[in-house]
Amino acid sequence: MRFLNPKALQYTALLLLYLVFHPLAAKAAKQAQNKAGQSYQSIEWTDLMPEDDLQALLDPPAYLDEIEDGSPEDQLRSQLSPPESVEPELGAPSLSKDQLPLAAEIAKASADAKDIRYQQALVSKRVRPEFDGAKIKLPGYIVPLSFDDNMVITEFFLVPFFGACIHVPPPPPNQMIYISYKKGLKLESLYDPFLVEGTLVIKEHSNEEMGTASYSLVIDSIYPYTD
Repeated sequence: MRFLNPKALQYTALLLLYLVFHPLAAKAAKQAQNKAGQSYQSIEWTDLMPEDDLQALLDPPAYLDEIEDGSPEDQLRSQLSPPESVEPELGAPSLSKDQLPLAAEIAKASADAKDIRYQQALVSKRVRPEFDGAKIKLPGYIVPLSFDDNMVITEFFLVPFFGACIHVPPPPPNQMIYISYKKGLKLESLYDPFLVEGTLVIKEHSNEEMGTASYSLVIDSIYPYTD
């Protein structure tokens, strides 16, 4: 079984918080609605993810809740501990001693399958084909990939939350967008969110250090995101 390191756990917590609240996307949608003549579809990051991937991430394995402070020792201990006994519901039929091993095996198989599906969703490259060629508007944070001679950013990943790919592991590839921007972008701080407009393309782009994006964007405009 694959164990998550502390950074992966930190990422998981950030991802779950984003998936539940996604404040940037919500504010961006409101901002787009207030803009006359809007020609771009304002979307949320979770729109780019197949529904079953989203549900897998929203329903993580139970052992993630049992890990204290995300330390490797606590992770290992929780993985190796026997499953806690569950009190039967009132009125539910009790299991015989012969049935208990089978019930335990079924529960373990179910937990293992859930964990496998969760791990798959964390690295999923699966896309929503209906967005190929769509003109979209989306908020996010900049992960610089390359610079020109004046240290202006000419290539970057757009990601849903601050710190992705840098302070914590990258999001799933279907939650990253690659953008080539020859005009160049001056970035004062990685903390600053931006709003991008352009045509979304299903085209994978990989960077050895920062990860892989399942989507690319032919960018029309980019500007700082404000409340």
